[in-house]
Amino acid sequence: MRDDNHLPGDGTFLGRVGADGWPHPAVVTVRNGMVLDITSNRAPTSRDICEMADPAAYVAAAEGREIGSLAAVMANSMVADRDPSKPSLLSPVDLQAVKASGVTFVVSLLERVIEEQARGAPERADAIRADIAGLIGHDLSQLKPGSPEAAGVKARLIARGVWSQYLEVGIGPDAEIFTKCQPMASVGYGADVGLHPVSTWNNPEPEVAVVASSAGTIVGATLGNDVNLRDVEGRSALLLGKAKDNNASASLGPFIRLFDATFTLDDVKQAVVGLRVEGEDGFVLEGSSSMAEISRSPEELVSAAMGAHHQYPEGMVLYLGTMFAPVKDRGESGKGFTHRTGDVVTIASEKLGSLVNRVKLSTECPPWRYGASHLMRDLAKAGLL
Repeated sequence: MRDDNHLPGDGTFLGRVGADGWPHPAVVTVRNGMVLDITSNRAPTSRDICEMADPAAYVAAAEGREIGSLAAVMANSMVADRDPSKPSLLSPVDLQAVKASGVTFVVSLLERVIEEQARGAPERADAIRADIAGLIGHDLSQLKPGSPEAAGVKARLIARGVWSQYLEVGIGPDAEIFTKCQPMASVGYGADVGLHPVSTWNNPEPEVAVVASSAGTIVGATLGNDVNLRDVEGRSALLLGKAKDNNASASLGPFIRLFDATFTLDDVKQAVVGLRVEGEDGFVLEGSSSMAEISRSPEELVSAAMGAHHQYPEGMVLYLGTMFAPVKDRGESGKGFTHRTGDVVTIASEKLGSLVNRVKLSTECPPWRYGASHLMRDLAKAGLL
């Protein structure tokens, strides 16, 4: 399915690479196992390429300078082994807004309701899960959000006293769209991902993220980890910002796979996303999420986020949500899964490759200091703007 470099052998890939001492991050692609720097005056950023009429055609034809083998760059990207003087992968997006969709799968929907009912207490989750499943008595996976049938389920649940804000966005007419992090704040393949130190119940969220131009055209996709603090969000949905947006809490990569003859939006819709968590304590968690079971299409989610009602002149990357909600006990029975620092998280999909990150506290991850203003100044100094 994948080679040892965690990337499929075909396709048109767009990424970003950096190293200490470089004048600016490089926009790159991969050809014949080599990473090529294709940064130019015409396209000094990932955003600029994604704004083109045919990004894949541009990347496929762009002249480039070899900066190393894919194997060497990816090996050096793993934070534990990184030589900062050598090139390593960054998040493949730069100036784009980083947004996320919530509660787009029925399993995710039920787990959000459970979080809310548990008020952040994992030991209550199993009992509530059984109660909710028995109470609903309906296959929500067959419901079209916003449909008359969904409205009927909503009415019955309200009558039973268990309506939830998560059910509202899961089967109601409006999708949940939130800001995952600021532009330039996401991390890439091999980086540490961060958990806020207040959290004791949290999990990875393995997702496909689509990349859309400012016109709302989806031009490609990548993998993402929407790191989530279940206890924080469970206490109150108004704490969503604290639950979702922390230092190094948004991971994307390893590359954007641009749409071309080998990869289309239909491939995104049929993708299966695998997850593996390996702890320093020997704990292993595995699972998968099938995009075929999503309740709102990628096009619907992008339209909910951007359009006449909301413009994004730099385009956006949009996490599409996950159906995977880990419930396997890690330690005490009935308390379910939560991360421990040092966990290695691998998110993989056949046509997008593998995204690997190590879990740390957000206070222990490298601080975010390089923003859009720094990038613009550095590109201007290099004569690229």
